[in-house]
Amino acid sequence: MEKLHVKTGDTVVILSGKDKGKQGKVLQVSPKEGKVIVEGCNMVTKHVKPRQMGEAGGIVKAEGALYASKVMLVCPKCGKPTRLAHKVLEDGKMRLCKHCGETF
Repeated sequence: MEKLHVKTGDTVVILSGKDKGKQGKVLQVSPKEGKVIVEGCNMVTKHVKPRQMGEAGGIVKAEGALYASKVMLVCPKCGKPTRLAHKVLEDGKMRLCKHCGETF
């Protein structure tokens, strides 16, 4: 299983594609595929069939998956897109911002 640089709940910026420059929160991470789903970005249309009597079907917009390499983490303190640095402590690793040194 491959590790990704982002976690669920992180704020990221899209680096390439039709949504380049947009920011959003990571809703879901799939390390096996190397993909993430970002809130409000990469919207796709799905045709939904009604499953029960009285349920409405139709065309629904939903977030599609992006490759994790196309997103960069945004530091909560300085607000800049940043690469991660890691600091090893006794109880585990901490993620650091390369710009301001803030842990998150």
